[in-house]
Amino acid sequence: MRERYSHIVIGAGAIGSAAAYWLGRAGAERVLVIEQFDLVPTLGSSGDHSRIIRHAYGSTIYTELTPAMFDAWTAVEEHAGMPVVLRTGGLDLARAGTPGQAVIESYRAALDARGLPYETLTVDTIRDRYPQWRLDDDVIGTYQEHGGLLDIRRAVSVMTSLAMSLGVEFRPRTRVTGVVLRPGSVAVAAGDDVFEAEHLVVAAGSWLPELQRDLGLDLPITLSQEQVSYIAPRELRHYAPERFPIWLYHAEEAGDFYGFPVYGEAAIKIGRDLPGGRFIRSEDRVFEASPAEEQVLLGFLRRHLPGAVGPVLASRTCVYDLTPDRDFIVDTLPDHPHVAVFTGAGHAGKFASLMGSVLADLVTNGSTAHAVEPFRLDRPALTDPDYVPVWAGRD
Repeated sequence: MRERYSHIVIGAGAIGSAAAYWLGRAGAERVLVIEQFDLVPTLGSSGDHSRIIRHAYGSTIYTELTPAMFDAWTAVEEHAGMPVVLRTGGLDLARAGTPGQAVIESYRAALDARGLPYETLTVDTIRDRYPQWRLDDDVIGTYQEHGGLLDIRRAVSVMTSLAMSLGVEFRPRTRVTGVVLRPGSVAVAAGDDVFEAEHLVVAAGSWLPELQRDLGLDLPITLSQEQVSYIAPRELRHYAPERFPIWLYHAEEAGDFYGFPVYGEAAIKIGRDLPGGRFIRSEDRVFEASPAEEQVLLGFLRRHLPGAVGPVLASRTCVYDLTPDRDFIVDTLPDHPHVAVFTGAGHAGKFASLMGSVLADLVTNGSTAHAVEPFRLDRPALTDPDYVPVWAGRD
């Protein structure tokens, strides 16, 4: 059976649900979202309680967008009448003289360039303000008051519900098996059906490599198996959001660590970025946690947050879709401007509402007012075979 739509969105995670919402809000007449799992998926990168949201970034290409990012979430919250962002403040830490210091200095430079406020903290100030931390004397820090967490699961649920109320149709538990591109239209094979549309948004996350051939792409995307753990401290109240901010500890010997206050589960949440370079093929992804990685995370807590050490309440996995420069892909196909693709490079959750609106702009207006030129498909990181991957420092 063939059905025709104005727009098709592949993927109903954070980016796909956002694109569907903003397409509906823009008045797109007949929009279909195809999702291989259940709605509000739990098996993709949007299936957890929280993601870090912040202005603090090491590049002005992101700090140029973060004010609009927060505005895009405010628009969703006002439409839904319920919050998805919780401001806790954000703390960045590193030891002086390590590569982590350079990361923090790049954050400060990018914030300064955009005129975004922050505090420079000494180790004594950090200890006084957050006695939960056990830090070496050479630690430096930056605090950004607008940092916090995005309730990613609620955000996907809210945007999906709002999109439905705007007339968007969702097909869950339907796997896309093929895409045919034509001048001015597309055909998407999924399940036992073929769906046709004038426009297509591909927000397949780490499953994008499986669709590249049909899209005429050969992007150098590397998949990385990631894990976070929820640790139950003895004194939960010491790690409540009003007492304990989101944090990143840069360039530890075992990698860059990040964490959250108690939220979603009765536990703190901790992870590390690109743990040990666990690069995988799509078919090798796992949904079971690694006990060895849990021990690495507990080891960090024993050293720096000893009061948070406790039993592992839960651990969850996801897969990053890494570009060589660790920047997003947000663009239309060069020979098919009615088709837009997105890759989040393992740090797009916080930008989901904004990027959804950008994708909606691209397939309705052909352009967007937001500064997404650095994320084009024709940039050297994606076209130069000699480009050396740089994957650290985004979080």
